Amino acid sequence: MVKISASVLNADLSALGEEVARAKAAGAPWLHIDVMDGVFVPPMTIGDVVVSSLRERNKDMVFDSHLMVEQPERVITTFAEAGSDYISVHVESNCDVSNTVRKIKECGCRAGIAINPPTLIETVFDYLEIADMFVVMSVNPGYGGQKFIPTSLDKIARLREEANLRGVKPLIQVDGGINAETAPLAIKAGADILVVGSYLWNSPDMKSAIELLQS
Repeated sequence: MVKISASVLNADLSALGEEVARAKAAGAPWLHIDVMDGVFVPPMTIGDVVVSSLRERNKDMVFDSHLMVEQPERVITTFAEAGSDYISVHVESNCDVSNTVRKIKECGCRAGIAINPPTLIETVFDYLEIADMFVVMSVNPGYGGQKFIPTSLDKIARLREEANLRGVKPLIQVDGGINAETAPLAIKAGADILVVGSYLWNSPDMKSAIELLQS
C-alpha cells in the first residue's frame, strides 16, 4: 500500500506540534519536512532545531527531511543528529551527489535524491544503485498549494522502468499537488510514497482523506 507523508509546509506552523499529532492520529506514518534556505528556493523554512523538537514527541514516525538548500553537504550531519530517518538532496544543488549520498548513509540515515520538474529524469539514473529513494517533484519547489504538473507522471513511470531493468528497488516519492484526482495517477505510474500538503491539512476529516488516497 502507498505510504502518505504529511508535508509540514502546509500545516499551521503556529501549532506545529499539535498538527503533527493530528496527522499521526489520522494514520500518516511519515512526516515530510521541507527545509529551505532562501537561496536554492526563495523561502526560508524549518531548521534542525524544529526537527529535533518534533522528534522528541514523535519517535514512531518516519522523518523525511527534504533539503531544498544550495549546499546540502554542510547540514547533513546536523539534520541526521536532529532525528531524520531519510534525508533527500536535490540533483540540481551545488554538491557532489554521490559523495553527499555516501555522507547521508555514514550518518545513519537513508538517502534520497530529489529532481525538479524541468530536469530530465535520466539525470538521476547514474544514482539508481546508491540511493534509497527518489523524490519526483510534481510542482516547482518552494511553495505549497501548487497544481500537479502532468508530465511528472511520465518521469515517475520512466524512473520505475529503469529501476526494474537494473534490478533495483528504490522508493519513488512524489511531491506536490497530490489530491484525490492526482493520487491514483501517481500510484499507477509507480509511486510508493505520496507527499500530501494542502489536501491533507485542509480536509475536514484527515483520516478519511488518507484512506481515500491510499485506496
